[in-house]
Amino acid sequence: MTLDDTTAMQRAIAASRRALAAGNRPYGAVLLSPEGRLLHEACNRQETDADDTAHAELVLVREAQARLGRDALRGATVFASGEPCAMCAGAMFWTGVRRIVWAASNPLMAELLGGELLPACCADVLAGSRPPVLVEGPLLEREAAEVLRQARPAS
Repeated sequence: MTLDDTTAMQRAIAASRRALAAGNRPYGAVLLSPEGRLLHEACNRQETDADDTAHAELVLVREAQARLGRDALRGATVFASGEPCAMCAGAMFWTGVRRIVWAASNPLMAELLGGELLPACCADVLAGSRPPVLVEGPLLEREAAEVLRQARPAS
């Protein structure tokens, strides 16, 4: 199955709804091959896994590598319901992802959810990377924000 950008982001946002329903922060991510073929989907699992690093993007690349092999991520695209943090941006770079598309921006997520904030934009983290990583967003930010609004703000 090949997906266009909008459909892939809709799937990432649907994964964010599943994360929220499971008691996690409302984030989801989708991995597409360079040809646009759906490879994997993942949800944030910080609460269910009791792992503060179980962000949707990190879960995505870990599971995809385990299931598909390391080469499957080379040149791939990740669609993330929220702008990836510095940790996730670095992980995606090191696994060979070469395009990242996000829905909700870091400032919007901070406004809606509060809590701790690492104010590094994904594009800034990856600026000058070799090979380069294309970072695009927002895409479907309003739809992603609807899910974020359903979550309890951080205390």
